[in-house]
Amino acid sequence: MRHIETNGVTLAIDDRGDGYPIVLIHGFPELAYSWRHIVPVLADAGYRAISYDRRGIGQSDAPDAIDAYSLAHQVDDVIGILDRLGIEQAALIGHDWGSIIAYATALRHPDRISHVVSLNVPYRGHPPGFPPINVLRDKFADRYGYVLTFLEPGSAEARFEADPDEWLRRMISGVAGRDDFLTDAEFGFYRDAFVASGMAGQLNVYRNIDRNQIDFADLVGAPLTQPTLMVTTDLDPVLPASGAARMSEFVPDLEIAHIENCGHWTSQERPEQTNAILLDWLGRRIP
Repeated sequence: MRHIETNGVTLAIDDRGDGYPIVLIHGFPELAYSWRHIVPVLADAGYRAISYDRRGIGQSDAPDAIDAYSLAHQVDDVIGILDRLGIEQAALIGHDWGSIIAYATALRHPDRISHVVSLNVPYRGHPPGFPPINVLRDKFADRYGYVLTFLEPGSAEARFEADPDEWLRRMISGVAGRDDFLTDAEFGFYRDAFVASGMAGQLNVYRNIDRNQIDFADLVGAPLTQPTLMVTTDLDPVLPASGAARMSEFVPDLEIAHIENCGHWTSQERPEQTNAILLDWLGRRIP
């Protein structure tokens, strides 16, 4: 990992390979390390694979202000990385919150983003990803109740600090399709990184859900015009494959690939299948 300064923060990035640039954006609670099975394969296949610890996470800077973690800032970080690395145009691969950031970046900066890949998260005309908090509370508490537990500053952080192992295992296993996809060493890497950085940077992203509605109101309903690959799985309890059923209404150039016996952590639970899908699609789509 090396560090670059952009958009008012210092971000830790992993930049490997040559060829067409692809930026990989991780989700929650994750790190650039989450792409450890994907980045080397892309680099070996002739792409420039760039992953990074998002602001507030891992080795990247962690601003104190909650609103520093808005989706608009996250989008600016992606463009800032491209600017600092001298990249005019790139493809994006996102997972979880990383997919939301990828969609929003592609919509806000269509001249800079050529292709989009999302693992698990569909685009249905709503760049902020989540509905407003009052809608979450009234209509989607069964599925997204965990989000509501993150909203009070300091509360979820305190639960994590009281028992990092238990908190993290519960977060990971609750949406996994298999229990053995992380070795003890891999789990320890996450735990140690999150203990070192704290969880506020990861949780503050959720505390900007209503802010994001305002910042991206002008793009609600906008089509995603880039060639797009959506990867669904059969065992993700929060983001079922059925969520992508209407995605073609908002994404004219869409392909959908599906992975069986896989939960939420797609690139880590089923790396071989994920890599095969990515290399096939990228090989056909990127000259």
